[in-house]
Amino acid sequence: MPACPVETTLSLIGDKWMVLVPRDLITGTKRFGELKKFIGTVSQKVLTAQLRDMVENGLVHRKVYAEVPPRVEYSLTELGQSLQPVLDAIRNWGENYKSKNA
Repeated sequence: MPACPVETTLSLIGDKWMVLVPRDLITGTKRFGELKKFIGTVSQKVLTAQLRDMVENGLVHRKVYAEVPPRVEYSLTELGQSLQPVLDAIRNWGENYKSKNA
């Protein structure tokens, strides 16, 4: 882990897609296709890799159902839910920036 807390945070959610995944999971559990649809331009390969990283880092929980066809759902862990104030701050900053530069 980096010594700087800001660098630690950015290493976990600094990628564009890694911020959008928790943004969409804050409202509840989603399947892969739902996440891809909400995020839009992300490729399946990149989204899969980002989700794997977030599961490995303890931010996202992945639940696989033994069904045919298989069903996989993603949700935020307690640690992932703790990103809510960070996401709110990013959204507020973006709204302020857009209003001043419109």
